[in-house]
Amino acid sequence: MTLWNTAPWLVWCIVLPLSAGILTFLFRRAAPWIGIASALGSAIAVAGLAAQVMHSGPLRYSVGGWGVPLGIDLRADGLSVLMLVMSAVIAVAVSVYAACYFSDTDAADKHAAQAHQRAYFWPLWMFLLAGLNGLFLAADIFHLYVTLELLGFAAVSLAALAGKRAAVVAAMRYLLVSLSGSLFFLFGVAILYAAYATVDLTALAGKVQPGPLAWSALALMAAGLLIKGAVFPLHFWLPPAHANAPTPVSALLSALVVKASFYILLRLWFELFSAVVTPATATFLGLLGAGAILWGSAQALHQPRLKLLVAYSTVAQLGYLMLVFPLTQNAGSALTAWSACVYFVLAHACAKTAMFLAAGNIAHAAGHDRIADLDGITQALPLSVAAFALAGISLIGLPPSGGFIAKWMLLQAAIGSGEWGWATLILAGSLLAVAYVLRVLWHAFTQVEVARPLHRVPRTMEWSALALSLLAVLLGLMAARPVELLRTGAPASIHAPGQT
Repeated sequence: MTLWNTAPWLVWCIVLPLSAGILTFLFRRAAPWIGIASALGSAIAVAGLAAQVMHSGPLRYSVGGWGVPLGIDLRADGLSVLMLVMSAVIAVAVSVYAACYFSDTDAADKHAAQAHQRAYFWPLWMFLLAGLNGLFLAADIFHLYVTLELLGFAAVSLAALAGKRAAVVAAMRYLLVSLSGSLFFLFGVAILYAAYATVDLTALAGKVQPGPLAWSALALMAAGLLIKGAVFPLHFWLPPAHANAPTPVSALLSALVVKASFYILLRLWFELFSAVVTPATATFLGLLGAGAILWGSAQALHQPRLKLLVAYSTVAQLGYLMLVFPLTQNAGSALTAWSACVYFVLAHACAKTAMFLAAGNIAHAAGHDRIADLDGITQALPLSVAAFALAGISLIGLPPSGGFIAKWMLLQAAIGSGEWGWATLILAGSLLAVAYVLRVLWHAFTQVEVARPLHRVPRTMEWSALALSLLAVLLGLMAARPVELLRTGAPASIHAPGQT
């Protein structure tokens, strides 16, 4: 028990996938097993870290014993732990799925193409996981930039893994957008360092004051993160990149990668720039979220391909996250909105991963993902269609799912602060989600005689999707502990008077 409580789990969360990235490149035949073992090891490290934070509160660790300003510090609080738990759960499920996906001998692709994808998927995926964990544990804004870059390069390479023209073009667009966003963010980091001679988040939070310099840094960093996070109307790169990537990659990009930018924006908004932000800026971000919900849902309704529908659904669902900014302007509802937003991240990650995996199974079996031609697919893939439907329940926000709890708290925050416009938007987004989810299920549950044989889908791939979809629903029954953990180390700016 002493070792469990004192081990440097923060470091292991990064070291394990980083080491696995090197090993999977050197030992390619054993790469799937190394990747799965690393995902499980990372999950154990995250569990140990979560136990430490729940027992002792927020933690800070100086790598190599060097503190600020010379060394790299890692920190963990309720928010970072929940984000790490999210990445650990998705990592295990996607790794198990990918082990079958890239080695299935009945795949429609040629064996040479499968071997190429398998050889590079595992190192890139492990580096992406290391970058993601490092980002969630970063204690300074330059470390955030470095891990964001590592994450971006790994994600772009994974998006191009299919090797087809459409995938490469989408990945190149993603690369250019990602580099542009990083450049904006780095300019903001440079401004803050030049002014205050530190990049530590805690130290900067006590120094940053309203003024042209702080406003410029906030504008640059927020713009970069909005670009990289595919927030409407800067989402143009996301649907092609997600839809043309291999299925495990699509799931990772949608469930994890886009959340990294939002996580940094939360840190900056509520910690670093809490004294700088204005209600007008918060309303502007909320309006971007409203545009994302309405535009993304409308586009999802009109997509002919299943993976494109799911990709545009991601654009829409990301819009809900932006509502945290206007809804936390009211002190009485700030903590509820904060909790709702982060819980929405968890529920969306599980549901969207399950939906992409299920869509990949359907496309794999049918040889296409044209929605209009999926009649009767339930007869061949009942588990995958069930996973899609359960994930849809969470995205819509029906009880007892995690999506329902998150949207219910968002509605409470909106109504409690008298913001009926935001409440109406949340309900309208749910109705639009009903429409595009039912559009798929209508075809899937149509009883017809299958005209041609379908490709075999390994059971492991189906069960991976179903397990995550069940978790997305069960999150609605276990919300108390994550919400309680989320308040550990929560920023002072989101607490109402008298709240702790």
